[in-house]
Amino acid sequence: MTTPVPGNGRHIETPTQFQHDDGSGDQQLLAALDQFATDPTTFAELLSALARSRLLVPVVAVLDEADDSGADKSSHMATVTLVQPDGRRGLLAFTSQESLARWDPTARPVPAMAISVAAASIAEHADGVLIDVAGPTPFVIDGPALQSLAEARGPTSPPGHPEAP
Repeated sequence: MTTPVPGNGRHIETPTQFQHDDGSGDQQLLAALDQFATDPTTFAELLSALARSRLLVPVVAVLDEADDSGADKSSHMATVTLVQPDGRRGLLAFTSQESLARWDPTARPVPAMAISVAAASIAEHADGVLIDVAGPTPFVIDGPALQSLAEARGPTSPPGHPEAP
């Protein structure tokens, strides 16, 4: 990441843990998502893989004001939350640049660890995190599992599972 230095037009390099990220999905997470889609008993393994993974949070431009011709006069960047008809809200996140582009090829990816995404979802009073909503393997994390991930605790059982809290 390059950061401008005020006043002199120079830039300094600010290393991040994602500086060499090429946007590919974490293979262990993708395999765990695929496995969970066919075998819900693998929920703990999926949450474990998720806790170690980077997700991409989409950021999109939102028009604040247009001029008389309809051209963009001012705008801001925002993360995306989907709201279901029943009012539940979910923060969007994606496993890869490819899965993000399936949803919106113009969205900008912001890399973040899944633990941070879960914590942000809770802080923004969302009900969960919607992962790869446009595929290939959509997944929703909410309830006690979301709280557990946000707090970097061990996996909990999926809702409705006999071991669920």
